[in-house]
Amino acid sequence: METLNKTTDHTLDLFGMTCANCALRIEKGLSKLPGLSEVRVNFARESVFLRAEKQIPVDTLLKTVESLGYQATEHDPNKQSETEKKQKDHIRVLKIRFFLSTLFSLPLFYGMVTHFQFLSFLPMPHILMDRWVQMVIATPVQFLIGFPFYQSAYRALRNGTANMDVLVVIGTSAAYGYSIFGKDLYFETSAVLITFILGGKWIEHMAKGKSSDGIKALLSLRPETATVKSNGVWTEVPNEYLKQGDLVLVKALERFPMDGIVAEGESFADESMLTGESMPVEKKLGDKILGGTVNGNGSLIVKAMKVGNDTTLSHIIKSVEESLGTKAPIQRIADQISAYFVPVVIALSVLDFIVWYFVLAPGEITKAIETSIAILVIACPCALGLATPISLLVGTGRAAKRGVLFRSAEALESVSKINMIFFDKTGTLTEGKPKVTGVLASGVSEDQKSLVFGHVLAMEETSDHPLAKAILAFGKEKEYRSGDLGIVKTITSPGGGIQTELEGNLYYAGKQSFVEEKGFLIPSDIKTGVEEWKSEGVSLVFVGIKGNIDGMIVFRIEDQIRDSAKQAIVDLRSIGVEPVLLTGDNPIAASNVAKLVGITAVYASLLPEEKAKIMKQLKVSNIHSAMVGDGINDAPALASADVGIAMGTGSDIAISTADVVLVNGDIQRIVDLIKIGKDTVFNIRQNFGWALGYNLLGIPIAASGLLAPWVSGAAMAFSSVSVVFNALRMSRWK
Repeated sequence: METLNKTTDHTLDLFGMTCANCALRIEKGLSKLPGLSEVRVNFARESVFLRAEKQIPVDTLLKTVESLGYQATEHDPNKQSETEKKQKDHIRVLKIRFFLSTLFSLPLFYGMVTHFQFLSFLPMPHILMDRWVQMVIATPVQFLIGFPFYQSAYRALRNGTANMDVLVVIGTSAAYGYSIFGKDLYFETSAVLITFILGGKWIEHMAKGKSSDGIKALLSLRPETATVKSNGVWTEVPNEYLKQGDLVLVKALERFPMDGIVAEGESFADESMLTGESMPVEKKLGDKILGGTVNGNGSLIVKAMKVGNDTTLSHIIKSVEESLGTKAPIQRIADQISAYFVPVVIALSVLDFIVWYFVLAPGEITKAIETSIAILVIACPCALGLATPISLLVGTGRAAKRGVLFRSAEALESVSKINMIFFDKTGTLTEGKPKVTGVLASGVSEDQKSLVFGHVLAMEETSDHPLAKAILAFGKEKEYRSGDLGIVKTITSPGGGIQTELEGNLYYAGKQSFVEEKGFLIPSDIKTGVEEWKSEGVSLVFVGIKGNIDGMIVFRIEDQIRDSAKQAIVDLRSIGVEPVLLTGDNPIAASNVAKLVGITAVYASLLPEEKAKIMKQLKVSNIHSAMVGDGINDAPALASADVGIAMGTGSDIAISTADVVLVNGDIQRIVDLIKIGKDTVFNIRQNFGWALGYNLLGIPIAASGLLAPWVSGAAMAFSSVSVVFNALRMSRWK
């Protein structure tokens, strides 16, 4: 039987949770097992993270979850489709329940609204007011479609807790029961309430399903197969069968299937998805290779050093999964309130019945029932349930108009507390696209420039290197033309540069070391400028020319600072938020960018897991942090920070992992999202005040017999309306 080894991390997928209190119940139940040092249930991702100090059979964990009234399976990233299928099936059932409930509830809802004075002109079929007709319509909603609410409420009560489903069952059952035995009809109250709640749960589960998109995108970076040398023959095998020490052939533009070192060949690799470095990195004998990155223009034979779950990419996936399991959703507030509120309401209702039946109106059971039901009805969770989502709806709407998308509820609460914000460099403070920002030329006259630059463009058109594309964009901007040169024959030197012959001139383009190997020295008239550029950490492309023209051209290529970056840093400091640069780029380039935008604190040359480690350390220090990034390499830090903020122009993985997305990549919107977060959290607290205030004021009045059940129902409805209007006020705030 499989067990958890000592200090082993493990994850289970959960099914059947309906609210944050369900997560708390599972967390408490598993925490009672000896040997588990840490249990973290994530309601949004429907999973539980476990850390074991001694061996525990996995079956024990699964049975413990089952005894609490839920289902669990072992989390296996390679079997993600099975988990997704179960989640999709659950969403499909919720959708069916919602539409069936809507179908049954519409006639009852229509009958209710026709009693409103401003809608009295609507025709009202008398049959809809018949008690038995309404009961026939409402019964399937209450007991068939609503049966899972009763199941959840029973599980909660059996385990000594009370969740929102307990409130739903109490409120709707009271309205349904009184409609059968009392004078007035409240069938529409119970049916419509269940319909609204089902609709909310359906939308909630669809949103939660998006939380795994980032993990799926990361998994897609792993090639499914690898070409391995076996007995002198290259054979294609599934990636999971790779072993340490295998020699793997990776052709041009293929992804590396594992971490390793170059055993043969030269090329360059695009590592931007893991390191954030926008420039391709040269790879030659003995250089380190990261799995999931993309090979450049030359084939490489790589010796596998880390495979499977030991690769850098696997560690990133694990880090994201663990970090996503540590956040407490803001909706938990309502469930924590209900855990104490529900038992108190039930006790007051029972006590009120006893007082009326035995003391205030001895023997009058109708009056005793009416007052106790009035208490239950006025305590119905409509307003309490609306308090958070309606404010989130308005708050996220305000943010969306400013190009800010909140992907999770907990982000709103966390955003309001931010006092330190970390920026990735490439693609965040900078544009993330190499661009020619300077040119030095020696030995090339003004009359020759058009010809020479045309030849350089013709040569670069044969290359797929990102720096070549930057030079081509520069040529287009300056309106240089390569001309009709026929077929340009270019020789590629993997990892070094390219060379070609055009109209009597030999052209060599690449790194400084490449052109020096071809016999070129940096001319004295541009040497000072070249040395200055090298000290700034920018990328340089050298073009040496021999033949009819003898000279050299040097292109300075760098990532441009975003126009809004400097002002964004100033604005953040004005509201008490300290900016910090956190990058995988080299220290020289990082310091130059920080200086340009006004950031004083800089962390450079960081791996993805090192960024995430810094975020986690800040949590221990009680510093509320945000991370702003755009790449795959930022995903662990985005997930580990209190708030992850992704550039909408960045990678899909960063966007899926983050809590907030800046749609247009405008970092000046960060100040807006912080202010909106504070406004929204304040509004939610106001709504809780309204919802609980109505109950705290209404319950004593109902207990005194001054409120009939229908008046309690009206008060309950008015409390919901008040919450809605209070949230809508926020849309007018500046």
